[in-house]
Amino acid sequence: GPNAAGFDLFVRAFRSTFFAGLMPLSPPAAREPIHDRLIDCRGYRRDDGLWDVEAHLTDTKSYGFDNTERGRIEPGPPVHDMWMRLTVDDDLVVRDVEARMDAVPYRICPDIEPAFSVLVGRAIGPGWARTVRSLLGGTKGCRHLVELLGVLATVAFQTVAPLRAERHVGESGTGTAGALPPPSPCTTASGARSSTRPSPSPSSHAARKRPATSCRSPRLTSN
Repeated sequence: GPNAAGFDLFVRAFRSTFFAGLMPLSPPAAREPIHDRLIDCRGYRRDDGLWDVEAHLTDTKSYGFDNTERGRIEPGPPVHDMWMRLTVDDDLVVRDVEARMDAVPYRICPDIEPAFSVLVGRAIGPGWARTVRSLLGGTKGCRHLVELLGVLATVAFQTVAPLRAERHVGESGTGTAGALPPPSPCTTASGARSSTRPSPSPSSHAARKRPATSCRSPRLTSN
């Protein structure tokens, strides 16, 4: 209702004002907030051995405007309020997909929710973004939910991979108690190996090159 919308607007304004002084970026020029997109992602281990990764997206405006189907949308209530859940197995194969739209600018938008079930049986890995674009690009899907699939792929990897590796070590009886988890796939190779590899000479060719990155995770972004 109006009270909830007003409180939500207050919280967002407070957060923007409070954290503006804490941001690590350089101080911004004088400005006013216009648009706020929040994406909250979470990963869960299920009791049945599968994994859930979920994303919640909201878009809000700091000003009111007229919408042809919803009428007047005042500041605070979301223009978009969307949810996505992927259920995956240990190999990151999608077992189930659920998409929901609680707030949209057009009545036709929720009709596309069932289309995302086409991802069942597909594996998150190399070519994931290309597969998503092929199956759900353009009018075959929703741009905002398709963007969430890129984020959720990263969340799935971060959720499953460390615990899967830990379980494998426990089952095989190898490894050392208290050992660090495997490095993130976005850790630079030079940084990960710095404790075992001597630094190159400043005059060497290696020193002039940018450090190679170990990006073995799938290409997860959508254009």
